[in-house]
Amino acid sequence: MSVARITTINFKNKEDADKSIEDYAENAPSEFPEAEQLLQIRASDTTVMAVSLYADNEAMERASAARSKRMSNNENTFDVVDTKTGDVTLNHKN
Repeated sequence: MSVARITTINFKNKEDADKSIEDYAENAPSEFPEAEQLLQIRASDTTVMAVSLYADNEAMERASAARSKRMSNNENTFDVVDTKTGDVTLNHKN
């Protein structure tokens, strides 16, 4: 069963969110090669959600080093970060 990591970031300002969105879209696929799926959702000018799906907990944990590096490189732009993980119970695709 796949697992997901959902990270919601509230940025200090719109410009920081803009830069992060662009950088994540360009670099995340190569930074997280074991991810089955990567989603990025802009919920507001300063709120961005990233959803990463992995085959299992081990694959998600192997991605943790890349995630930590990405987060630490941008931590001065964050106001609030909330991360949740859990089992994927539905992954419907049309």
